[in-house]
Amino acid sequence: MYLRRKIDAFLEEWKASNDRKPLIIKGPRQVGKTESILHFARSHYPHILYINFVEEPKFKQILSDGYSEENILRNISILSPEAALIPHETLLVFDEIQEFPDIATSLKFFKLKGNYDVILSGSMLGLNYRRIESNSVGYKEDFEMTSMDFEEFLWAKGYGESLTTDMLSHMQSLTPFSQLEIDQYGALFLDYCLLGGMPEIVKTYIEQGHFSQILPKQRQLLLDYEEDIRKYLPGLEQTKVLSVFRSIPAQLAKENKKFQITKVARGARLSRYMDAIEWLNDAGMVNLCYCLNFPELPLKGNGDRTRFKIYFKDTGLLIASLDEESQEDLRANQNLGVYKGALYENMIAEALFKAGLPLFYYKKENSSLEEDFFIRSQHELIPLEVKAGNGAAASLRQLIKNPNYGDIHRGIKLVRGNIGCQENIYTFPYFCAFLLKRYVRSLDATRE
Repeated sequence: MYLRRKIDAFLEEWKASNDRKPLIIKGPRQVGKTESILHFARSHYPHILYINFVEEPKFKQILSDGYSEENILRNISILSPEAALIPHETLLVFDEIQEFPDIATSLKFFKLKGNYDVILSGSMLGLNYRRIESNSVGYKEDFEMTSMDFEEFLWAKGYGESLTTDMLSHMQSLTPFSQLEIDQYGALFLDYCLLGGMPEIVKTYIEQGHFSQILPKQRQLLLDYEEDIRKYLPGLEQTKVLSVFRSIPAQLAKENKKFQITKVARGARLSRYMDAIEWLNDAGMVNLCYCLNFPELPLKGNGDRTRFKIYFKDTGLLIASLDEESQEDLRANQNLGVYKGALYENMIAEALFKAGLPLFYYKKENSSLEEDFFIRSQHELIPLEVKAGNGAAASLRQLIKNPNYGDIHRGIKLVRGNIGCQENIYTFPYFCAFLLKRYVRSLDATRE
């Protein structure tokens, strides 16, 4: 059972390009990179050469005579004489390249020759991507893959493009959903949040129709992440990274969700732990959300690098990391408010990141003014507030009405409720979060 992914359309476009470059697909472990690549390859190439540098380390010898296409192919044929290496018919797939980043140097030569299409893939590439970039700059294309977003989950459940179009139309016209739609889409979104977007976990759920065995799979994946930390880091750095990673659920459970290094270790200083935090971010395990110095455009360069929140990249894994009592409340009673709104914020941070939006929040010093996220359009800055229910939005009103915030003219509130608009605050259900980038683009189009 193959689950449709957004990378499928990207790979089709890449193959259709007459000037395609070797492709590097990066992303955290088990988000479906290899499965998507091979699914695409089987339907587009007569022959596939697949090399996994973890499973077959002998292939690290293929560069022993240099980086030219001829030398690499000759060494591959020595190690694997049955391989069908036919120009313009064989796709070369090099997987787990984090174990062998030197292979990226060969991309220049494959591109110049133009005889073979090449796809490289690996997890945790952020850790050594500068090295890969310097070895292949100008001769490769990149694609960053994440776990499944809510739209991909809807595809897995059998819904088509028309549902996304209809949801966006409701948002654009401010037409409330029917009660049936609210109930059905809300239930689907809750299932998605409990599962997360890891394709094997989603596939298990789709095939068996219930949540049995889901939690053990999620917890095993968390253990695998921790094993990666132990594998790629020496002792002291390993301890720091693990301490930060394990502290995230408790940090998010605080009323003030700003990351505090003193909650990781007594007397700890952020300067000593910043490398550990950036390691987790580069490894694709967390999302960092920086505090704006002031809520105004442009966003780039406006974030305070010493003030931030840390979210799990996948909300299902955050939920799997919670204590047993919270697990029972979540799965038996579907009470997502159990962690003081942390799960709602993590869901939205995940949705925004997967839509390609940067993550920023704002907290005014010595004030109650605080906003969860911000989205920018071509002409304005739009604050975004995540409510555990459907309560008041005092900070949104203050930002909109105060002339000191000249780039802000409207706000968005995400709630457990329906569509509405009052005092330039646009209210949408949580399950619409994956459409916010498209919604904001439609605002720009209307303005033009």
